[in-house]
Amino acid sequence: MTMLHCPATVLLARHGEAAYEATTWSGEGGSLTRAGRGQAAALADRLHGARVAHVYCSTLARAVQTAEIAAAKLGVDVSTRVGLEEFSTGSFAGVERDTDPFAETFGRWLDGDLDVRVDGGETGAEVVARAGRVLDDIADAHPGETILVVSHGGILTLAVHNLLMFESGVRPRQFANCAYAETELRGDGWRLTGWSDPD
Repeated sequence: MTMLHCPATVLLARHGEAAYEATTWSGEGGSLTRAGRGQAAALADRLHGARVAHVYCSTLARAVQTAEIAAAKLGVDVSTRVGLEEFSTGSFAGVERDTDPFAETFGRWLDGDLDVRVDGGETGAEVVARAGRVLDDIADAHPGETILVVSHGGILTLAVHNLLMFESGVRPRQFANCAYAETELRGDGWRLTGWSDPD
């Protein structure tokens, strides 16, 4: 019950700009571009006074690289969590990246129809549930501390819209690379308390 008096502050950040070797959709992780590495370093600079105690990230390379760059500048450790990956490409693995086969499904998720499934992949409800489990575990492990979580635009957007209540005057925006949402797990649930976009 300590958490109720000393809530964890969890900063949900999207990874930096990445390049992909494959020209088709797949589960591979991509690698940060030079710009992406700069974004990760700038993220750490923006958080320098936040007293971040630990960094967690998805196991995909673009998130791991972002987390490691930020953590090195912040002087803290990094841990990966399987449940923080982007939603599955399902049967669209191998489809050329010049099309977005997920747009219709993702739009329906944002409209609240979370039972829709990516063909051969996850439903929106399943994505939100796994994000919620990991974030709850992280918050429970770090009462009273500030934690950085580096993940992906799709899963973070769904988490913000479906797990969080919004503080007065605070509204979610699009997750640009290395933008982050400021959240707290309080006694009445998750709260969105602020938003920071890259400069």
